[in-house]
Parts: sequence; structure tokens; C-alpha cells
Amino acid sequence: MAGSTPASLSASASAGNPASRKAQGFSPWQEAWRRFRRHKMALFSAFALGLILFGVLAGPLIWRVPINEIDFAAKLQGPSWAHPLGTDDLGQDLLSRLIYGGRISIAVGFAAMVVAIFFGVLVGAVAGMSSGRVDAALMWVTDLFLSLPQLPLLLLVIYLFREPVKGVLGVEGGAFVLIVAVIGGTRWMSAARLVRAQFLSLREKEFVEAARALGASRIRQVTQHILPNALGPVIVVATIDVAAAIIAESTLSFLGLGFPSDVPTWGSVLRDAKDYLDIAPHWALFPGSLIFITVLAINFIGDGLRDALDPRRVL
Repeated sequence: MAGSTPASLSASASAGNPASRKAQGFSPWQEAWRRFRRHKMALFSAFALGLILFGVLAGPLIWRVPINEIDFAAKLQGPSWAHPLGTDDLGQDLLSRLIYGGRISIAVGFAAMVVAIFFGVLVGAVAGMSSGRVDAALMWVTDLFLSLPQLPLLLLVIYLFREPVKGVLGVEGGAFVLIVAVIGGTRWMSAARLVRAQFLSLREKEFVEAARALGASRIRQVTQHILPNALGPVIVVATIDVAAAIIAESTLSFLGLGFPSDVPTWGSVLRDAKDYLDIAPHWALFPGSLIFITVLAINFIGDGLRDALDPRRVL
């Protein structure tokens, strides 16, 4: 009504100020997303990784060429309309094989990351909430695993347990479980040390002391107060572990210790191409580029998440 006076001048000013409304409506995750969007390379990398994931997941619905279809008349051909990424020495379509292999390589990367983060958070949380002998023993085990050379350990474990696991779970299932377990089992140490450091710091904060004074159990302190506040650095480590697991799987496949030879992965396709670099460079170029782009994109995403989840960094 004309001539009326608002009940609260501050409320009226706040209602008329869009910036003020936005500031009041920001949740921590919205603020993290706003900060992440300011990291242009991370945002572009997330888009590139999304395209790769869409390609390997939806690709078989669009490109229906079988991965094992042999055509000797078309062997070692470069990119063409019939074969957009060319063919291998048996005339098999590289696009269909890289789509299929991408699902395996990326699935191994994410599954191994879950294994590594689970054991890392478990060990780090127990060590951080304990003291004395328990903490010292867990950190001794962590340091022991850190001192072991990763690649020789991977080769030894796969050589010893490959056949028994395949006999129980099948050829492809056994190879997947063994590779995920071996890679995840050798990547949890950095997460454990980081979580332990976060727990040692957070358990002395005022809000945890208040929860303890109100009678909260130790498990409730961890699950409700400490662990949620330690997830930021853990998420960053998880992205690094995905990239490292993809490289490790590609390395094992390149050495012939990954999946069976008739199951294409990015590493196994690259291995098969090594003897034809002079006459068919496209055969190695495309799987190598996919590994490079995927790992680089994940690393940039991790860099952006580190900046977005660090409240001390001004963006």
C-alpha cells in the first residue's frame, strides 16, 4: 500500500538484494560447486570425462560392430567411414574394441578406488581414534606397505593367485576381482595416513568435545561429527586413486598379466599394437590417447575438488 512502512528495514533490504538472498541460501555443497566452477580446467575435464563415460556406456547401442568380427581383407587399415578408428592385424574394428575395453578399464579404476578408500578410511579412522599401541601398530603396517615396490608386488600376487581365482570365479570375473583386489590393496596407504591426520586434528575440536560431553558414543562421534568433516581430502585422494588404478590396469594388461588376450582393454589393445608402430601407428595412438585423456581429466578434476573443498583457499 502506498505510504506504508515496512515492518523491518533490514528484512526489506535483504529481500530486495539478490546477492544477499544467494548468500543466505548457499549450502556447503552449493558453495563447493560454485568454487569448482571457477576452476576452468577442472570443469572442462569433467565435461571431457563425461563424454568418455557416455561413449563407453552408450557406444554399443550406437556402434553395433562385434568386437571379435574378423575381416582379413581390412586388416591394419587406417581410419575410414567403415572403421572410424581403423582396424588391427585381424581386421577387427578398433572403435568397438576400445568402447568395450573402456568399460573394463574405467570399471577397474573406480572399483579399485572404492577398495582402497574403504580400507584407507577404516585404518585411518581406527588409528586416529586410538592411541598408543594400536595407532603405532597400524601405522607400522601402513609404512610397511608403503615401502614395498608396487609393480613387482602386483606381478607376484597375480602370478601366484591368477589360476586359483579364475577357477572359482571364471576367466573374466576372476581376472576382474583379482586385479581390483591387488590394485586396491596396494593403494590404501595414502588415504589411511591422510584420514588419521584429519582425525587427530578433528577429535580435539570444540564441536567434538561438546558431543563427547553430551554422552555421544565413540562410533557416533566418528560417523556424525568427525568423518563428514574429513571427507573433503578423502574425495581428492579418491580421484587420484582412480587415475592410478587405470594406469596400473593398463600396465598389467600391457605386460600380459591382466585380462585374457581375447578380452580387450585399453592396455591390452596398446600391447597388441606395439609390434606394428611403423606400419599402423593409429592402432597404438587411439588407446594411448584415451588413457592419457582420461587420466589427465581425472587429475584436473581432483585438482579442482581440492580447491573447492579447501575453505582456506580464496576463490
